Amino acid sequence: MRAVVQRVLRASVAVNDQITGEIGRGLLVLVGVETGDGDRDAAYIADKVATLRIFEDEAGKMNRSLKETGGAILAVSQFTLLGDARGGRRPSFITAARPEEADALYNRVLAGWRERGVAVETGVFRAEMAVSLVNDGPVTILLDSRKLF
Repeated sequence: MRAVVQRVLRASVAVNDQITGEIGRGLLVLVGVETGDGDRDAAYIADKVATLRIFEDEAGKMNRSLKETGGAILAVSQFTLLGDARGGRRPSFITAARPEEADALYNRVLAGWRERGVAVETGVFRAEMAVSLVNDGPVTILLDSRKLF
């Protein structure tokens, strides 16, 4: 499972010009599920994102987590995170999980954040979405439950 974590001042996602999720200060998290991912991968991403110390403390150092700052998560499912463009000009998405499998694991990640007391807003699974954000920093972190990078 892969995640792109962006620290934001604010972010929103809309489907058909209707906002489906919106947050103030917090994290925009794009989540991609790979074939073969399971509960362990979902738990890893949920825990890592909730406890990632990428918010500044009083000394200006990235030393505080989302939970410590009281921020929220805007989660957006994105199978294109599994795109492999090494072999040509058009990415291959062959390693992306089938929609039914991906939806179930994506929802486990969301549940993991909520169980940790994090406020979570979302896009709409499999929908064409328009994502808007004001990146804070900018701070962008790439995560992979298989630790490929």
